[in-house]
Amino acid sequence: SFANGAGYTRMADVPNSWDYIDLSFGEPTSVTSGDIRFNRCSPTDCPTVESDADFKAAIAAKRAQGKKVLISIGGQNGQVQLTTTAARDTFVSSVSAIIDKWGLDGLDIDFEGHSLSLNTGDTDFKNPTSPVIVNLISALKTLKAKYGPGFVLTMAPETFFVQLGYQYYGSGPWGGQDPRAGAYLPVIYALRDDLTLLHVQDYNSGSIMGLDNQYHSMGGADFHVAMTDLLLKGFPVAGNTNNMFPPLPASKIAVGMPATTNAGNGYVAPAEVNKALDCLTKLTNCGTYVPRSGAQPNLRGLMTWSINWDQFGGREFSKNFDGYFGR
Repeated sequence: SFANGAGYTRMADVPNSWDYIDLSFGEPTSVTSGDIRFNRCSPTDCPTVESDADFKAAIAAKRAQGKKVLISIGGQNGQVQLTTTAARDTFVSSVSAIIDKWGLDGLDIDFEGHSLSLNTGDTDFKNPTSPVIVNLISALKTLKAKYGPGFVLTMAPETFFVQLGYQYYGSGPWGGQDPRAGAYLPVIYALRDDLTLLHVQDYNSGSIMGLDNQYHSMGGADFHVAMTDLLLKGFPVAGNTNNMFPPLPASKIAVGMPATTNAGNGYVAPAEVNKALDCLTKLTNCGTYVPRSGAQPNLRGLMTWSINWDQFGGREFSKNFDGYFGR
């Protein structure tokens, strides 16, 4: 829906490597309206953009091949705060309109920035009380119920909102912490049975503590292994062993990576990507961090920002992935 240095990729030209294709982004008319709109890139900004009719036909063709096409909501510029039940209901109706108009399989929640935060005193991820959290959970459950079991729901949170929850949750027992710390955890937990894929953005991230109680930084396989292991093994939220975030099945987890050095901080070369996959799926080729969850051959795969940047980079990312899995 926007132009950046990666250039525009027509839907019909998306390579067969990609099983889940996100349209980025659906954004709200205002931060708290809940009114999500998907505006396609203009011919001025994207000279090669196809017509609406061709776009819709290409989506249908991808789906006929078994691909899933989703609307991704949020992104860096799309702050969404469902502070009221009215905004929640508008979110449901406006997202439904996008899904129905383009013939999509579901949606991806890519809430970043200040979209999600925990109110003071909201300390139990299993029973959240903050309106922006409660209303989002309600909206997603409503959409899932409306479209049925075939509805695809994915999430692309940043590490700050998920893995940081091992150390910090919300503003903390004494206040003063960033109220956004771990703020996705109640959403993931509430939707764990409805969730198709969780693909945390292991990029544009600060150092995060792993289950070895060591800080891990972007740039190599270890970071991806340590961050993913937190999801596969589960962890005590804010270190409280009486408050465990339960593990997710490996089949619901993909590892988020930038496609190129241009796409985001934390790019890793194909050799490091493969080391991470070896370690997570086979427990071989591990570095300093060895997963507590053991070998997970059912790991779902990789997510990247973005298909466009991968095209820009000569398809290094997707060709490596295809080669690794013999696709």
